[in-house]
Order: sequence, then C-alpha cells, then structure tokens
Amino acid sequence: MKIFIESIDHGIWNAIVNDPYIPMSFMNGVPVEKSYEELTDAENKKVQYDCVAKNIITYGLNLDEFFRVSQCSSAEEMWDILVVTREVTTNVKRAKKHALIEEYKLFRM
Repeated sequence: MKIFIESIDHGIWNAIVNDPYIPMSFMNGVPVEKSYEELTDAENKKVQYDCVAKNIITYGLNLDEFFRVSQCSSAEEMWDILVVTREVTTNVKRAKKHALIEEYKLFRM
C-alpha cells in the first residue's frame, strides 16, 4: 500500500505519516485556520492530499475494515488503526489460535 501511494504522489504519503496539512494565518498574533477562499493553489493541493489518501485507503479495505475506520477524520488516524488491527505479532497469533481452538471445541454437528 505504501509503495502504491508513494507512486501516485509522495505528498499523499506524507499526509498519512504526518498530520494532515492545515493552513493557518495569523490575526493579532493568534493562529487561525484559513478559509477555503484564502487558500493558495499550493496550500489547496496540500490540503487535498489527506482527502486523496483517505480515498485510496478505503478502496483497499473490505467491509469490516471499512466500518472500523469510517469514522476517522484523517488518513493518519485511519492508517494507525489499520496498522494495529493488521499487526501480526506472536501475541496476536496466539490469541487467534486460542479463539480457533475454542470455536472448534464449541462446534457441534
């Protein structure tokens, strides 16, 4: 997935790894998020990276995984959830093995 996303645009991968880009302006020394009308073309492109990343990620998911990440507000948040749920460590393997053993024990013809 990483290779595919980077092949499209490296900025999209940066939106996944880092927080999404939020353009800010300063009013009286206080940072304020820029409105859509105030964005330059370069800022608009950076903002769009997160939307494209979310779209690419959701295309690669089955229905269960989609519902798991559908409420996420950024591509980074989606990616982090998927990394945790797809992580295959010895603990995860052991838990899956025990779940299958229990399911087998409960199996009745």
